Amino acid sequence: MSQNYDVLVIGAGPGGYIAAIRAAQLGLKTAVVEREHLAGICSNWGCIPTKALLRSAEVLDNTNHAKEYGLVIEGQVKADLEAIVKRSRGIAERMNSGVAFLMKKNKVDVIWGEATLTKPGEVSVSETKKKIVEPQGPKPKNALGAGTYTAKHIIVATGARPRALPGIEPDGKLIWTYFDALKPAKLPKSLMVMGSGAIGIEFASFYRSLGVEVTVVEVMKQVMPVEDTEIATFAQKRLEKRGIKIMLEAKVAKVEKGSDSITAHVETKDGKVEKITADRMISAVGVQGNIENIGLEKLGIKTDRGCIVIDDYCKTNVEGIYAIGDVAGPPMLAHKAEHEAVICVEKLAGQKGVHPLDKRKVPGCTYCNPQVASVGLTEAKAKEVGYDVRVGRFNFVANGKAVALGEDQGMVKTVFDKKTGELLGAHMVGAEVTELIEGFVVAMNLETTEEELMHTIFPHPTLSEMMKESVLDAYGRALNA
Repeated sequence: MSQNYDVLVIGAGPGGYIAAIRAAQLGLKTAVVEREHLAGICSNWGCIPTKALLRSAEVLDNTNHAKEYGLVIEGQVKADLEAIVKRSRGIAERMNSGVAFLMKKNKVDVIWGEATLTKPGEVSVSETKKKIVEPQGPKPKNALGAGTYTAKHIIVATGARPRALPGIEPDGKLIWTYFDALKPAKLPKSLMVMGSGAIGIEFASFYRSLGVEVTVVEVMKQVMPVEDTEIATFAQKRLEKRGIKIMLEAKVAKVEKGSDSITAHVETKDGKVEKITADRMISAVGVQGNIENIGLEKLGIKTDRGCIVIDDYCKTNVEGIYAIGDVAGPPMLAHKAEHEAVICVEKLAGQKGVHPLDKRKVPGCTYCNPQVASVGLTEAKAKEVGYDVRVGRFNFVANGKAVALGEDQGMVKTVFDKKTGELLGAHMVGAEVTELIEGFVVAMNLETTEEELMHTIFPHPTLSEMMKESVLDAYGRALNA
């Protein structure tokens, strides 16, 4: 089979399918090649199903504190692991089907199989040989198959996969990736999590809510290393209060496998080795771009540290070939991929006023308990690059809505340029901060100053009031603290 397109996208994850939709909206004949499942890792095995698990954990946590809200629950509330996982997988399937509908609605052809770049403007698609995860998503009706396809513009959106450390490779039984952690056959009594980024901490939080003894090992000096130190320290204390053991400046040097458990040799910063036995281990040491076996080398497409090198508008060094999302480098976040998709397509389509991605304005969210969210520079980074800063803080304990919710442990922190009043960064920990952070993202995109934020009316009673109070505090004007 052979067919010619204006735009052909390799990969139907958050970046790929959004790129295809935007191209179709602009009147370009478009196709997307997918080897495994529409909606990508995010909707099938990442962002969405993990949030479903964490929602179950949140409901369980709230139920366990029912008395604090004046409620009496007769009998014990227990977690049904099979039902929790089933709900999560059902939601993933629903998202998968939703993307199939969007492809049909926007008249985007879906080509099922593995794509290889054979030359600029040409892609060879073969039948998928090995599936990364089971089950494979349902094929959209009338999906195209193996063949050679041509396109004026080819967008590589092949995503990323879990990174493995030599000698500690996941085996799906005793050492898990996040794929395995999403659908455990049984609930372990104890769990070690290697890595305290968003993936590691979210699973640590989920399994702890279900009563599992959890130990987190992190090689850096703080949990969630990309976050502001003050926020990360606050989160760590709350996680430890929940019973999660956290070992910082430590690394798993070796793992011994038993019949139904692992023993990790953990090297601490003082050079000592502590042996820790757990039923299961989650390897959460980051992800790496899927750059192999897609023809990059043959075409001379530049890569760096496992990612495709692109310019401000997602172009590679080869004319007519672009890259977006995780495969194009950090931050490896679904919303960054979606934004790059729109930038890439609108630029290649000749749209006016297209702006490059500003990575400083890409928010990051971790959906553990407590939640963590941020955008922009941390206090330390702002000082490191030469800013004279003003820092504001406001604690949840002084917010009426937080107290009424029974969620009075958290903090909002803002960082301003003392000279200009520019908002350089915002950092939060506590209930629902992953929803609140967008207010500061909008403010930064509008180049809002502290004065404009101070004159903004926030509704009462809401958690969002703390955002304004944090701004006021940076200038010595906090009203409720």
